[in-house]
Amino acid sequence: MAQALSRRRRHDDAPYWPGFVDAMAQLLLVITFLLSVFIVAQFLLAREISGQDSALGQLRSQIAELTQLLALEKSAKAELELNFATLGDDLQAEKTKSSNLMLQLEGEAAKGDSAGSTITGLRTALDQEKQLSADALAKVELLNQQLAALRRQIAALSGLLADAETRSRTDQAQIIDLGKRLNSALAQRVQELTRYRSEFFGRLRKILSQRSDILVVGDRFVFQSEVLFPKGSATINPAGLVEMDKLASALKELEGEIPPDIAWVLRVDGHTDTDPIQTTFKSNWELSSARAIAVVNYLIQQGVTPKHLVAAGFGEFQPLDPGDSEEAKTRNRRIELKLTER
Repeated sequence: MAQALSRRRRHDDAPYWPGFVDAMAQLLLVITFLLSVFIVAQFLLAREISGQDSALGQLRSQIAELTQLLALEKSAKAELELNFATLGDDLQAEKTKSSNLMLQLEGEAAKGDSAGSTITGLRTALDQEKQLSADALAKVELLNQQLAALRRQIAALSGLLADAETRSRTDQAQIIDLGKRLNSALAQRVQELTRYRSEFFGRLRKILSQRSDILVVGDRFVFQSEVLFPKGSATINPAGLVEMDKLASALKELEGEIPPDIAWVLRVDGHTDTDPIQTTFKSNWELSSARAIAVVNYLIQQGVTPKHLVAAGFGEFQPLDPGDSEEAKTRNRRIELKLTER
């Protein structure tokens, strides 16, 4: 019933339906390719940003070390200030003792010559106290010098910390700018490759035979295996060589048109059905890979640059039709061509 309805619609809408289908296929082709390139772009961007994040992590580690060193220096400064205060108290105590000794000396001197020995002892004690006071003053001076040096170190560390924070903010801004420029460049490359792929597929439609077993599926050009190979074989048949010659001509023209800074390849994918292999190949994997390699080798023989070609075999594990009928198997035995970024 659905087939009858489809024939009725094709009959009723004959002037418009082919153009509409072609436009929808082109739109789906572009959307699918843009999504694929966007994923690749995001992957490259993530890898680029990952490298920037690693450098930023090292910078943050250095900032943490500087902060820890600054904390240690502040702790040492506090300890020196405490020692300085303690020595100041000791100096003040010594000065008090000296004053007391002077008072005692003056009192003993008033008692006369009988107190001479006591005065001598007091003078000796006074000299000792003066020496202690001088030593305390020297220690205080040394502590003042150490405190000044510590303050200079703290100021230098503060400057380094401020510079590190400034570099961190600058690096973050550069990462954001790099991401924007990378996205812009990738978007431009996507647009250029999309345009060339659209022109290439349009050219293929014109030059390849108008056969039902050569068609566009999504962003791929699909040859049914029987167009190129006998069943179970990886040797291209004479009719298939004719189609390959047309494909090689279109590819060589494309190589001359795409700028060299756009990295592109034509990926040739081999697919088989689920039937067990009954030829010299050990598995459908080997058969599908051998067919893809045969196509690539022939295109190279016709002058296509090898770096623009990729061969891949998928065996029976990427079917277009999950069914088990002969029609489904015929659809699944195929060679797919996809123009994509390298």
